[in-house]
Amino acid sequence: MYLRWSLGLLGSLWAQYILVPMDETQTQHLRAYGLVYHLLQKGVPVDWLLNYRGGSFAFMEHGQAILELERRGIQYQPLTAQAYGQILLEISRPEVNKDVVRLEKAPKVAVYAPQSSEPWDDAVQLVLMYAEIPYDVIYDDEVLSGKINEYDWIHLHHEDFTGQYGKFYTFRDKPWYKAMIREQTGIAHRWGYKRVADLKLAVVKKLREWVLNGGFLFAMCSATDTYDIALAAEGADIVGEIYDGTPADPLANTRLSFEPCLAFQGFTVRLNPYDYEFSDIDTGERRRNIREEQDYFVLKEFSAKWDPIPTMLCQNHTSIIKGFYGQTTGYETSLLKPHVVVMGEFPQIGEARYIHGISGRGFWTFYGGHDPEDYQHFVEEPPTDVSKYPTSPGYRLILNNVLFPAARRKKMKT
Repeated sequence: MYLRWSLGLLGSLWAQYILVPMDETQTQHLRAYGLVYHLLQKGVPVDWLLNYRGGSFAFMEHGQAILELERRGIQYQPLTAQAYGQILLEISRPEVNKDVVRLEKAPKVAVYAPQSSEPWDDAVQLVLMYAEIPYDVIYDDEVLSGKINEYDWIHLHHEDFTGQYGKFYTFRDKPWYKAMIREQTGIAHRWGYKRVADLKLAVVKKLREWVLNGGFLFAMCSATDTYDIALAAEGADIVGEIYDGTPADPLANTRLSFEPCLAFQGFTVRLNPYDYEFSDIDTGERRRNIREEQDYFVLKEFSAKWDPIPTMLCQNHTSIIKGFYGQTTGYETSLLKPHVVVMGEFPQIGEARYIHGISGRGFWTFYGGHDPEDYQHFVEEPPTDVSKYPTSPGYRLILNNVLFPAARRKKMKT
């Protein structure tokens, strides 16, 4: 063992580059993303080798990099400049669906989440903590005050932007539900809004402006469809009396405007305040009569040299991702806007699970479901122990999006 360790150290001393493979040989996929983020913070550029061994990373050897790799338990391979040059030569061949994207600067990351929420109830916060990627928690005050302009990448915690408190009325006697109402109504009144629905509309419009000006928006579960529903329903009352004291407009669906929406169009809002669904965007239980072992979605293959954006966002060591539920699980493909790129789908039932788009100078990604390693997460269930899933392909999709803003912009032309 001592001889093997010594030879490995000697090899690293002669190496000029480090390759972090992201194929099946890697035992700590998720922490590898955190290492890359750490290097970017230190001013060390990292090459993202698209479609090469599962979307591997490579960088020039420096300082404490080896110690960080060892501390995090990440598999790596020292390379001479000549060996790395051969890899780059292979990737550059026009007939090969591979490319290199240079990551240059660590994006400033924020998670939009209420104070009443717990970080272990959100898959994104769980994986950020496991990967050791720092982030700030922001909410409505930070959005409306313009503080969001300090961030490159924002994740939307599984929020209900329609102002119906997640349609969790059956939990109305629970302390967490009462705390959520106090927090949101308090913020609404502080900003001069009579209803939480009006507050949330102002928030989504500010976030939309931030995206148009170059922001990177990522959302999961109910934060995806309720974001667009709130935009479409401006001027139409879709909120039931049990949530705001006034009945919903029975003709509200005739007053929807889909032009400002990021991803969806032509949908119908569920006006029954007791209905757990928000609209017909979510395929939910309507079309998902399948067993857990049969539930999956497939990542599409894109041209690394001509479509680097979806290629980056789909980097993985497998193209088949096991399915998982959320309040919003999947998207009805017939309700997607024409420009939306479907990156992952369950083809048998016409369900999109992982979608992306460009708006103005910014980008957004919507990912259906609640937690990639918790098939059917129920309210008040214990958190996922991410350390049990260090190679999770479902969690990798989240982290692809975190690193996306670090890519050199000229590689992200449309």
